[in-house]
Amino acid sequence: MQAKTTTRLLPALLGGAALLLGLSAQAQETAIRKALSERIPQLQKIDEVSATPMAGLYEVRVGTDVFYSDAKGNYLIQGELIDTQAHRNLTEDRLNKLTAVDFSSLPLKDAIKVVRGDGSRKIAVFEDPNCGYCKRFEKELQGVNNVTIYTFLYPILSPDSVEKSRNIWCAKDPAKEWTDHMTKGKDAAAAPSSCDVAAVQRNMEFGRKYKITGTPTIFFANGTRVPGAITAPELEKRMKAAGG
Repeated sequence: MQAKTTTRLLPALLGGAALLLGLSAQAQETAIRKALSERIPQLQKIDEVSATPMAGLYEVRVGTDVFYSDAKGNYLIQGELIDTQAHRNLTEDRLNKLTAVDFSSLPLKDAIKVVRGDGSRKIAVFEDPNCGYCKRFEKELQGVNNVTIYTFLYPILSPDSVEKSRNIWCAKDPAKEWTDHMTKGKDAAAAPSSCDVAAVQRNMEFGRKYKITGTPTIFFANGTRVPGAITAPELEKRMKAAGG
């Protein structure tokens, strides 16, 4: 009889415990939201509060900005959370997820398009013509086949970057001028003053919206991104994982 009673009580006890944990988590979130919004007016529009893998530390998300707080909202941390066991930057992983871009929503008309082989795989790259890492990446790209590359001119390094981007975008064959500039160091001829470079400005606005802070930044078919130059084998690996 005692065994049967225990069997009947166990689901109820577990359900009650789960309910209490849920209420506790909700109360914790409410406390953090209240404390931070009262003490830091800029945080009145908190989108999400969630526990991190580190005990007692909570992620506070405002749009695509990520902060960390203790359980009472007494302390706020702006920085990166590193999992030293897994060798992972948890903050970077989270930001990449928050700023992931649906590839089909990219403004591809504002990019320089290059098709190699059957063009079956697709990547988009935001690059500055003065970026040394971009030049390294472009040289790696020369050995990659069966890919469509959309290059978004993203002149963020210097005023000279803006001029070079304009000249490349306005060239008769922008794809050739871009490749020659990045792999051979050849500058494009000066663009006519009548050339419409609104696309480059739209690229800048897009980059600000999606927090593209460095070049190159590479987007894959599944919406994931990689900041920085990678090798051709690494690119192949990521394109395969992206499924496109």
